Amino acid sequence: MKTVLVTGSSRGIGKSIAYNFAKEGYCVILNSGSNILKLEKTYKEFKAEGFNVHLYFANLTEYNQCKDMFKFIFEQAKSYPDILVNNAGISHSGLFQDTTPEIWSNIINTNLNSAYHCAYLAVPHMIKQQFGNIINISSIWGQVGASCEVAYSTSKSALNGFTKSLAKELGPSNIRVNAIACGWIDTDMTAYYSDEDRFNFIQDIPLGRIGKTKEVADLCTFLTSDKSSYISGQIVTLDGGMF
Repeated sequence: MKTVLVTGSSRGIGKSIAYNFAKEGYCVILNSGSNILKLEKTYKEFKAEGFNVHLYFANLTEYNQCKDMFKFIFEQAKSYPDILVNNAGISHSGLFQDTTPEIWSNIINTNLNSAYHCAYLAVPHMIKQQFGNIINISSIWGQVGASCEVAYSTSKSALNGFTKSLAKELGPSNIRVNAIACGWIDTDMTAYYSDEDRFNFIQDIPLGRIGKTKEVADLCTFLTSDKSSYISGQIVTLDGGMF
């Protein structure tokens, strides 16, 4: 049985991704570092469906907390993650001159450094077994940039570079690394936008709607399956044809 770690999986995209893997019989590790109540709620929902899941509350910007989580994973699953989905992330909208060093550091740490910490701990196991999959959940703004989201766009752009470089380094060990560049997906992170903002954004989407978390999850499942065995180092755009 393969083990899957999905970071930031108490809700939204991460929860949908974790659900897909759990439904297919994987041992799934749920994680959150911001809301333990939602994490426990998701865990109970999954257990009620008979899924093989475990939960671990950890702030992944802290390397030592990541180390403790990986120790927990090995104790519970008798294996380190075969599949790592770096989904944990936060957003911030505001003018660049109002983006304080504290805000900047928090976004970079959460969106980029947490992925580094988890990959750094997962890769030795993957190299040893000559198999593994890493999926980084990115954004279209990491490819084209977004006004009033400079820190967020920068963090996702760096995550894309991390994806491509790591894929080249780990390819000889039969480890594939890809990223999903999401457009507007219907999550709590985008819920705070006004109806007017939502309407205006949809006008630029050829498919005429925002994306669903299940659509991200289905793409993630595909990218870690044998059906995509020759796909690595790619930033796969999921934005309804916007870019």
